[in-house]
Amino acid sequence: MFVKDFDYELPQELIAQHPMEPRDHSRLMVVNKETGAIEHKHFYDLLDYVEPGDLLVFNDTRVIPARLFGHKETGAHVEVFLLTRKDATDWEVLVRPGKRLQVGAKIIFSEELSAEVIDHTDFGGRIVRFKYEGIFEEILDRLGETPLPPYITAPLEDKERYQTVYSRERGSAAAPTAGLHFTKELLQKIKDKGCEEVFVTLHVGLGTFRPVSAEKIEDHQMHREFYTVSEEAAAAINKAKAEGRRIIAVGTTAVRTLESAGADGVMKAGGNFTQIFIYPGYKYRFVDALVTNFHLPQSTLLMLVSALSSRDIMLNAYAVAVAEKYRFFSFGDAMFINNK
Repeated sequence: MFVKDFDYELPQELIAQHPMEPRDHSRLMVVNKETGAIEHKHFYDLLDYVEPGDLLVFNDTRVIPARLFGHKETGAHVEVFLLTRKDATDWEVLVRPGKRLQVGAKIIFSEELSAEVIDHTDFGGRIVRFKYEGIFEEILDRLGETPLPPYITAPLEDKERYQTVYSRERGSAAAPTAGLHFTKELLQKIKDKGCEEVFVTLHVGLGTFRPVSAEKIEDHQMHREFYTVSEEAAAAINKAKAEGRRIIAVGTTAVRTLESAGADGVMKAGGNFTQIFIYPGYKYRFVDALVTNFHLPQSTLLMLVSALSSRDIMLNAYAVAVAEKYRFFSFGDAMFINNK
């Protein structure tokens, strides 16, 4: 299977630069994953498609101000992008410019924060060891910038609009954007209808935006991301599956968590790293339906949603979305891949 088989033409003007207000007034394309039938709705209409007994699984990760600007002892300006925390002082990061930041290089961000490069990573990044006085998270909140995807060039006035209303576990380099459409009021209405909700955590890394460089899908290697599933969430998910109730994943990160923690058919509690790569031919174990945004051409996420339905159905839905001028990517409109 070739990466080019998941390409489509997207006019630049359809890439959303600003979030919709209110959150749940974005458009919603409802696609039957078996027949490909399409309905055009608004996100608040999702309430009409969920049913009593459905279990919705959300990712409660929170984006951190992961972009830091500093300088070397020589005065040269550098940028450090936090990816994954390894322990109290060490992080996997991306750096710019990379040639200036070899092992042993020291970076100064402020009087209270500095770092030293201690190793290279296998994806072209670095391991850095921070030295700081005080509480690291508080320093990061003062010095760091919340990153936005590279295709969003407009400034974001309210940083909370790049967080879900249920975000709580700090650690992501990017938001789980399918969840951005939910308001607290819509979540309450869904619960009042008799649906159940659980929260898992997957800290989104930059692998989400990394282009697939291989020609053949099978040759691509996913960047790893850390997830956790609580005992309560695992029990609720296993119970829903055993009872034949529908499991609806909110976002591809929830999908990756469910299918990783439940790889042997039983949802396991705990934390681990995942490099799961889902593309057509994959057999889902836990996900019946999916709330998701519209994804980049030739991306691993477009392959993931195609595996839940089919490549032809998804590419047709995307062609319709372009023709109907849906808004694309992180601040764009949503799709509900329905199994009914």
